[in-house]
Amino acid sequence: MTDAYLVGAGQSSFGSYPEETYRTLFREAYEAAAPPDLDPDDVDEAFVGTLGVGGRQIGLPGPAVTEHVGLHGVPCTRVENACAASGYALRQAVMAVESGMADLVLAGGVEVMTDTAAEATKYWLGVSGETEWERMAGTTFAGVYAQMADAYLREYDAPRRAFSEVAAKNHANGALNPKAHLGFECSVEDAESADVVAEPLTLYHCCPTTDGAAAAFVASEEVAASFDDRVRIAGVGAASDRVGLFQRDTYTAVPASESAGETAYDAAGVADPRGALDFAEVHDCFAIAELLAYEDLGFCGRGDAPDLVADGVTHADGDLPVNTSGGLKSKGHPIGATGAGQAVEAFDQLTGNAGERQLDDPVRGLTHNVGGSGGAAVVHVFEAEGVTGA
Repeated sequence: MTDAYLVGAGQSSFGSYPEETYRTLFREAYEAAAPPDLDPDDVDEAFVGTLGVGGRQIGLPGPAVTEHVGLHGVPCTRVENACAASGYALRQAVMAVESGMADLVLAGGVEVMTDTAAEATKYWLGVSGETEWERMAGTTFAGVYAQMADAYLREYDAPRRAFSEVAAKNHANGALNPKAHLGFECSVEDAESADVVAEPLTLYHCCPTTDGAAAAFVASEEVAASFDDRVRIAGVGAASDRVGLFQRDTYTAVPASESAGETAYDAAGVADPRGALDFAEVHDCFAIAELLAYEDLGFCGRGDAPDLVADGVTHADGDLPVNTSGGLKSKGHPIGATGAGQAVEAFDQLTGNAGERQLDDPVRGLTHNVGGSGGAAVVHVFEAEGVTGA
């Protein structure tokens, strides 16, 4: 079975773009991702993630965007797994390459979210949760994560300030990202004093709704050798869980993330993620989600996540930088594009192309993409060439 490599990755700017469409945003991402020496005729397969917010082109959105960028006749599959859609699209691309069914595959995602009314947007966000009991009972997406946040504060006697420290860190990173939706800094005090969205979460503890697209090219080892930039996809893990938060045994962990991480680590030969990883892009749709990810992915023990951010471990200059892109919180969260967008940051960091956000010689990184409040999760471990497990 051949290894799979990222040989190109790019994204559109994330933000509010009323003049753009899902086709034009995807073209921007495709052109940013395509290596200079790419021959479109060599692309064997495509997977495109999208929720379809607003209802536009729910049927066949994948072929609609791949045809628009010139991939005529290339088989394309739409992947919909809520906020983890393009993370799973990337996983499908890796599986296609590793199985030998394809040598060069496009994986991407796109979402347009800012042109619907507030009530309609709430509906489209709500479909990523359990519809019969959570959404129809009036629970919002922020409300579900607020329940998780409240349970975490009570179970571990944790400070709410930790949520604000996550927000401030990610905004500091996003301020260095020219493609970030909210590319400005905010202080811990700004986040603490902001309007409450769903107690205990304030506005700055929540990601924005965003328009954007991202794309990545996955190649077999033989094909990857012909490209200048190559990043090995060392491990992939995915898991599903009960869609409704109320159906699970815990509110203070995301079991699907833990399972997906363990599978990815095993495939990559990673025994100690805290020591082996140089950076991570985790799914911080709300600040509590980033803290849970630290624990689910084995960066620290249960209840210890607030210490990681307070001590600077997960800051850009810390031992394990998290969300150098700005994360969903600052970079933005165009639902179908988020997972592929995380892979863009991993590719840029490992090829030395992250600009002002560039870390010092990273060799291994992780992306972590969650659907809904934890109904699905997918984790990828990426390595610069020549790296062995640790």
